[in-house]
Amino acid sequence: MTHQNKLFCFGYGYTCTFLGEALKKTGQDWKLSGTTRSIKKRTALREIGIETHIFDKEKPLADPNLWLKGTTHLLISTPPDHEGDYAFEIHAEDILHLMPDIQWIGYLSTTGVYGDRDGGWVDETSEMRPSSIRGTRRLLAEEQWLSLFKDHGLPIHIFRLAGIYGPGRSAIDSVRVGIARRIMKAGHAFCRIHVEDLVSTLLASMNNPHPGQIYNVADDEAAPSHEVIAYASRLLGRDPPPLVRFEDANLAPITLSFYSDNKRVSNAKMKKDLGVELKYPNYRLGLEECLAIEKIYTDQGKQPPWSVQVGPEFYGNISS
Repeated sequence: MTHQNKLFCFGYGYTCTFLGEALKKTGQDWKLSGTTRSIKKRTALREIGIETHIFDKEKPLADPNLWLKGTTHLLISTPPDHEGDYAFEIHAEDILHLMPDIQWIGYLSTTGVYGDRDGGWVDETSEMRPSSIRGTRRLLAEEQWLSLFKDHGLPIHIFRLAGIYGPGRSAIDSVRVGIARRIMKAGHAFCRIHVEDLVSTLLASMNNPHPGQIYNVADDEAAPSHEVIAYASRLLGRDPPPLVRFEDANLAPITLSFYSDNKRVSNAKMKKDLGVELKYPNYRLGLEECLAIEKIYTDQGKQPPWSVQVGPEFYGNISS
């Protein structure tokens, strides 16, 4: 990386907040900027030094040439719709103008693009068979961004993420606020990734770009949701919620979609090509760290950086 880098995040959310904090600790001169859909979050992000702009499909960047100027590293974490990724749809031409100075572009996708494999393994060479609307939309968005690499040589990298968790956004929080449910579906397991391990993967790629590459980002141990909830309950000294059969759970559509796919995701390429060593290879270590870092901020009487991104609106979406 060169001196005076600029990171711009389309969707400066939970992951970008942790990435920004990590970049501040590199000792290099980083300018952090990005977008949000919320005026409240824009205000909060600006208060901690993030140059933030309102952006949505109906609200393109008002002055993209000015606000993207000087961007050396670009991360896209906005959710796509049926037409694909709207950051691509609206601002692809503006992003092309960043050449030749742009060094790295990352798109955060999902392992949902592989679809259901009945518990079998997938890697980056596996056939794409999305079985959900979310997975289908992410695959379309991947193809859109990769077209800029194939047609124009932009340094695009795709990261297919397992379920992201971390401080303020984990099974511990869903247990604490009383919305955790232990759903039992025989033979089913989720893959996960702790946000710090995700950030380490992004940093490794930024330091050693391989344009056009795709990486699965997941920990070493796929596990059923009910085991994770039980462990979080144990860490908090609480009795776990009762087990509920999947057939009797009456799940909301967004939660139901998480149970429609059953697969195990290989992270071998991430480790081999990027040299990533997972700090939290399983959910137990990850949840223990969530509690530990929370205690540090509580003891110091400080507001954690991720509090900007985690509010009451989040808790209805925690499934594991």
